[in-house]
Amino acid sequence: MLQTLRIRNLAIVEALEIEFGPGLNVITGETGAGKSIVAGGLGLVLGERADRSMIRSGSDTCSVEAAFHLADSSDTDAALEELGLPLCDGGALVLRRSLSASGAGRNWVNDSPTTAQALKRIGDLLVDMHGPHDHQSLLNRASQLDLLDAFGRLWKQREDYETVYDSIRDLRERIAELDCDDHAVAAQIDLLSFQIEEIERAKLDPDEETELEKEHARVANAHEIIRLSSETHAALAESESSALNAMAGAVRALTQLERFFPDAGVWLREAESAAIQIQELDSAVASHAGNVEADPARLQEIEDRMALVRDLKRKYAPTIGGILDLLERARTRLGDLQSRGERIAALNRELQAEEKKLAAAGSRLGEARRKAAASLAKTVTAELRDLGFPHGSFSVDLTPGEPRPAGMDDIEFGFAPNAGEPSRPLRLIASSGEISRVMLATKSVLAVHDRIPLLLFDEIDANVGGEMGVAIGAKLQAVANHHQIICITHLPQVAVCGTRHLVASKTVEDGRTRTAVTEVGGDVRVEEIARMLGGRSMTRTTLAHAREMLTKRA
Repeated sequence: MLQTLRIRNLAIVEALEIEFGPGLNVITGETGAGKSIVAGGLGLVLGERADRSMIRSGSDTCSVEAAFHLADSSDTDAALEELGLPLCDGGALVLRRSLSASGAGRNWVNDSPTTAQALKRIGDLLVDMHGPHDHQSLLNRASQLDLLDAFGRLWKQREDYETVYDSIRDLRERIAELDCDDHAVAAQIDLLSFQIEEIERAKLDPDEETELEKEHARVANAHEIIRLSSETHAALAESESSALNAMAGAVRALTQLERFFPDAGVWLREAESAAIQIQELDSAVASHAGNVEADPARLQEIEDRMALVRDLKRKYAPTIGGILDLLERARTRLGDLQSRGERIAALNRELQAEEKKLAAAGSRLGEARRKAAASLAKTVTAELRDLGFPHGSFSVDLTPGEPRPAGMDDIEFGFAPNAGEPSRPLRLIASSGEISRVMLATKSVLAVHDRIPLLLFDEIDANVGGEMGVAIGAKLQAVANHHQIICITHLPQVAVCGTRHLVASKTVEDGRTRTAVTEVGGDVRVEEIARMLGGRSMTRTTLAHAREMLTKRA
């Protein structure tokens, strides 16, 4: 969900920080107070089009920051990884965007610089904005198909189709690689043969690089190793002042001391043990040093081998394991090219079989989708009855199409607001109030399946009365059981349904207009609902009515 939205120098906002909560967040306020700046700021940080006119008068820059916490960040992390951006840390995601008066803009995801296009791609996974903003997933045909499959629980049939589709795409790529002119094939055969021969001649071992480095360190520093080993031997056992001679003197003294102190026997055994350890240490050093030889010829062999490995890594892969993997692929590719006629024929036979399987899988998926489409259309139409469209109808039109990754069907969500009118594509509906309510009806049906965590509704209650506001509020509450919702509203019937109630207000200070957004509760919330009911002239009657509305919704 969206936790915090910070806006600076955007339109009439100087500095604004808004905390949101789960469930239904309603934003109210008088006309012109800046309610829709919240939607505008959110749209900006989600990659929507921006221009310098959005910057507050007298300022050089404006900025918006949105901090999210995602219960399931898997889809977002997949997109972030593909974009080369830092993944969510424990579900935390921070988006930032700034604009300057010069026209330049900067964008960040988790403090990593990125593009506005990347912000938009991530935003499409996080927020659905419904109203006068072009950020609506339900208007996108690919998203419509996803939602239909989610409603019909058709993911298994779709996965079966996608598996065959991917197989066909792979086969076609392999055939295209083989089906080229003879000169190109001959050139590839020569290149692959050279690569295979060069790698095979090197007789690489995945573990040899580490061993080469160790041996190189020994042989290249043989003189120093021998010198240090000799010094160690002298200090431990050879010189008159060696540790071993010193311990021998200690053993003799402790042997005499034991006559006077019985406890000295323990010390004596410890000294004898230390002397043995010194001897063993001296032997170990001598043994390893004895294996070291200053051999210029061997050093040259090692360096030549290391140079060969470096050259092969530079040409083929960064690791020996990667080079050996490339060798196997080159052998396979060379075999295919040398018998390409037979391979193309075999691959074409396999392709024909897969295309038959794809047609069958696509047909099964399409049939299941048509059944789900009829049910979805009927269910959404029923929801529309409660939202001011007693004769409205929702349609899901499917037509056969060319095979694509998601199936062989073209889809169009349609809507007819009045009886006797033909259904029109949802994306062509001009009225923001109409389309927002259609979106709400659809979201009410699909709430459990839709994975987008935040829905923003702006002007969803435009041109509707109080009774319809009650219905809209109830729908929003139902959807808020599965999504976080931000709803900008002018209807008290909707406002009382909010889990959290935020009020936008504006003041004039030092000749400048400033906007604030504050969470309200208790008597202050009652007064705001009363203002929405009766304007600035609040009476005991409007206050009582407001308190009653809030009590009923509590």
